Order: sequence, then structure tokens, then C-alpha cells
Amino acid sequence: MANRLLKVSSLATAVLASSGFYLYSSHLDLSDLSVIRFGRAVATTAVISYDYLTAFRHVENGTDEYWHLKSKVHRRSAERLRDLCCANRGTFIKVGQHLGALDYLLPEEYTSTLKVLHSRAPESSMEEIQQVIREDLGKELSELFLSFEEKPQGAASLAQVHKAVLHDGKTVAVKIQHPKVQKQSANDILVMEVLLKAVHWLFPDFALMWLVEEAKKNMPLELDFLNEGRNAEKVADMLAHFHFLKIPMIHWNLSTKRILTMEFADGGQVNDRDYMQTHGINVNEISENLGKMYSEMIFVHGFVHCDPHPGNVLVRKCPQTKKNEIVLLDHGLYQVLQPDFRLNYCQLWQALIKGDMSGVERYSRRLGAGDLYPLFACVLTARSWKAVNAGISSVPVTRSEDIEIRTNAGLYLPQISNLLNRVPRQMLLLLKTNDLLRGIETTLQTRASSSSFINMSRCCIRAIARHKRTKTQSRRRRVQITLAESLSLWKLYMYELFLWLKGSMTILMPLLH
Repeated sequence: MANRLLKVSSLATAVLASSGFYLYSSHLDLSDLSVIRFGRAVATTAVISYDYLTAFRHVENGTDEYWHLKSKVHRRSAERLRDLCCANRGTFIKVGQHLGALDYLLPEEYTSTLKVLHSRAPESSMEEIQQVIREDLGKELSELFLSFEEKPQGAASLAQVHKAVLHDGKTVAVKIQHPKVQKQSANDILVMEVLLKAVHWLFPDFALMWLVEEAKKNMPLELDFLNEGRNAEKVADMLAHFHFLKIPMIHWNLSTKRILTMEFADGGQVNDRDYMQTHGINVNEISENLGKMYSEMIFVHGFVHCDPHPGNVLVRKCPQTKKNEIVLLDHGLYQVLQPDFRLNYCQLWQALIKGDMSGVERYSRRLGAGDLYPLFACVLTARSWKAVNAGISSVPVTRSEDIEIRTNAGLYLPQISNLLNRVPRQMLLLLKTNDLLRGIETTLQTRASSSSFINMSRCCIRAIARHKRTKTQSRRRRVQITLAESLSLWKLYMYELFLWLKGSMTILMPLLH
């Protein structure tokens, strides 16, 4: 028996030693092993679940002590989730960033903690970058570029961007996918799905399966950089009439599924007020143009850039015209809105702007909210039910209302989860986009401005008229629709003129006295 045990232990030692030598010699990071990543995710989920199951045993529900403790549990759970995302990287960071953007849908403790993931993305080594370029483009760096900066301009969850100069002297940005992301993403999403199902079994009110469904659908698209290049060209053509918008040109001969080479465009992040002040860029103009751009994408075309976090939206003075310019980057994630959905969404926003409560209920129900339509209206606008009833364009946003909405995100988390599982999948990325845009407007102090509602109304009027024209064969009816559209747009223009005159008089009156 002793000899047998000695043989087994010797064999085990040899296996472990050879495995260790293999891992060392192949420079394999243990974090890249599926079993390690899975184990880390399971452990974190178990600790968070246990915390929520046991923390409130001796505290009465609804008391001040309960809410204080719940906030602490939210905070430490969010920190554990953040640490898991940083350790597992890739898809985990991408999903964590998505959660961090949902300011008015998740408790503040989660969104504020997960927001740091935008600055915690991993960097691939120069050796890994060169290997991806060799595999995909079949050449060495020196053959393709005159110069190539080793330090990336920025690193994200799925890729990093390097500045380079082509042999013809053109400066380009080269976006290169982290080499392990493609292989790991499918397994990571499967792990998330299994764990979220387990959490839902433990906590029936916790229903975030919509998050996994979105990741399943969107990750393959985001990992295909040729798809991103096609999206960039499509939106550049679609919004060509906006001369303030810059979409970097794609260099297709130096692009593959894992590499995207584009024209280099620099600038400050759209939420950097100091940069704008230093460079003489008008904050209100930038905010208004951003609203125009997104209203056009959402309401008129139904083709929406769904990742407008500040790192993807730059502002600058155009080198040629010296006019203010918005540079839109990262075109991997777009949402295509179906015509019926887009029309109902247009009419819902018109009802919200006017305070037409019967319209709010009707179009919210058409979009799948059911009896939760009051919550849906508040989630969509990030406004209180009182403001929604009055018409969101006529009631300014106050600090107390903003705090109320953020607090309610924690109080009504089960109902919000239920709502998000009800509405069409197209709505989920729109809600994320809304929250990101609201965050930018809040930083720029231009939130709920009259110009943003006017631009939304203008696009809604155009979209609804266009839809009606496609539904009729009568030339007379088409003329009637066009005349009604022109009249509505003229009324909107006159209202805009009235607001401008009123604002001008407010400025002039003190000077005249």
C-alpha cells in the first residue's frame, strides 16, 4: 500500500511539475483559464448572494436602519462586482460598463462604483499587438507603418487604439482587439447566464436576464470590426447634412475583423467643460448639436449609435473651418429600430413633452409597458411622475427631483427589472443611450433645455409625416400630410423664435436700466 501511495504521489508531483513548467514556459496567465474565470465568478456571486440573504435578518424592513444597511450592502456588493470585472476583464468589463451607465435604472451605489470600469480596461502588450497584426494583415509593423506609437491612446474592454503614421504621411488611429477576447467571450456570457439564473432562483424579484440576452446578441457584432467600419460609413452618409459632425474615414486595406484603421481625429471629451472653455467651444452649441444628431438617428432613421459615453464623443475646433465640431467614435454597437416601434416611440415622446397623459398611457402600453406605464414614463425621462403629468418640457429639473429619481431606482428595483423584461429588446439599448446622453447634459449643465425638446419634436413631426406618406397611395392625401407637417414645423419655429426673443430681452433689460 505504501509503495502504491508513493507511486501515485510521485506521478502527481511529476504531472504538477510538468504542468507548472508548461504554464511558465508558455507565459500563460492563469486568469485566462476558463476554470479560474468561472471559479472567480461563482465565488463572487456566492458572497454577494449570501450577504443579501443574511444582512437584514435582525433589521425591521422599512426603518431608517434598514435603508442605511441596504445602502452599505449595495455598496460592498458593487465593489465586489467591480473587482470581479477587473480580474476577468474582457466581456465582464464590457457588461460592467453597461450596468454603470444605467444611472436611473440601478441603485446609485452600483452605478457610481461601476463607472470606474471605463478607466480600468486592460492593455495588451506590444508583443500581443504585433502578433495580431501579423496574423490578420500578414506583415510586420514596419512594412505597414512609417511609425507606430507603442503606448496606446486609449484602452477599452475589447480593444485598444494606437496612433500611427502611414508611409504616405497620413496619421491614422489603429484599433486592435485584445487577442484573448474573441475566444473568451462566448464562455463568459454562458457563465453570466448560469449565475444570473441561479441568482433569480434565490431572489425571484431580481430579473436581469435581459442583460445576458443583450450581451449574446451584441458581443459578436462588437467583436467584428468590419461591421463597425460599415456602421461608421452608413452613419456618416446618413448624417452628412450635419456639418458639425465628424466621422473618421476608414482605411479598408488595413482593416480586418480584429483590426480597424481609421483617420486620426483628436479632441477633448464631450463632458470636459474646462477643455471647451480653454479652446473657445460653446457648451450650449455642443449640447444642442448632440441632441440634434441623436434625435435624427432615433426618430427619423431608426439607426442609433448606442455607446455615447464621453470617451466616444469628442469635441474640437475643426482644423479647416475653425468651427465647433463633434467627433463620433466607436461604431460597433448600433440599434436598428423597427418602423412600428419607432413610430410609437415618436408619439410617446410627443405625449411626454406635451403632458398628454392619455397618449403617454396609450403609447407606453403599445411599447409593452402594460400597467407599469407610469414607471416606464419615469424611467424613460428620468423625471418624477408629477413632472410627467405637467409635461416634461414645462417643468425644469430640480436637484431634489434628481435625487428622488435616483433613490427610487433602488426602491423600485424589482419593478424596474420586471419592466425591462417586458419591453421590446430594442428599448434596452435606447434606455442606456438615454442615460449616457443625460449624464453628458448634466455635466454640461444643459439638461432638459428647451432646445433639446424642440429638436426632438421637430424630428418626431418629420418621422410621423414620413410614415403616414408611405401608408397612402393618394396624391391628395400626401399633399395634405406634407402641408400639415410644414404647419407643425412652422409653429415650432415660431415658438423657438419666441423663446430666443424672450431670452434676449432677459439679458437686455438689466443693461437698459
